[in-house]
Amino acid sequence: MPFLARTHPRLSAAAVLGLAIGILAPFDALLTQVLIGWNAGVWTYLVLMLRLTIRAKAEDVKRIAEVEDENAGLVLFMVCIAAIASLVAIAVGLAGNKDLGTAERLLHYGFTGVTVMGSWLLIGVIFSVHYARLYYTWEGKEPALRFAEGLLTPNYWDFLYFSFTIGVAVQTSDVGVATRAMRKVVLGQSLIGFLFNTAILGFSINIAAGLFG
Repeated sequence: MPFLARTHPRLSAAAVLGLAIGILAPFDALLTQVLIGWNAGVWTYLVLMLRLTIRAKAEDVKRIAEVEDENAGLVLFMVCIAAIASLVAIAVGLAGNKDLGTAERLLHYGFTGVTVMGSWLLIGVIFSVHYARLYYTWEGKEPALRFAEGLLTPNYWDFLYFSFTIGVAVQTSDVGVATRAMRKVVLGQSLIGFLFNTAILGFSINIAAGLFG
């Protein structure tokens, strides 16, 4: 944990906060506590990353990428597994809301929407950070990603654009992928993106059926 806190301070801080809020949440159901803690951690991380994205220049992105390089793959894997687990938890929660009143059901559906949106945004952001790491630690002659207009010093906005294009459209748009390592990560995000898009469609149908059925 001390090592992760040094290399990934924002993610570590968000995880600690989410864990604390989940434990202290005044609910008896363990699943509810877990999802409340998850939401607290996820949205905290997203806010911290938005602040970093607004302020960071290309040289800052490169410096952070070099610091995060040693355990970035493990962090990416853990975050993806946790995000997918949140979808499973939501599905279990939706299956158990049949006996709720109208007001409670609406609140439950709103909480479900916030959780799904947070997990989806988290996947896009964590992959954008990983793309930045791969780009700035690549030692080949040609850049690992080929941005339009010959851009060689992309910042977080550029990597977010690339990541969320994959998340939304499951394609790479106008950015070329030039290395095998990068293609493996793009393939992984495409599969996870397809899973999330399918799950969101299923949850939407379930919620609509619950509201109007």
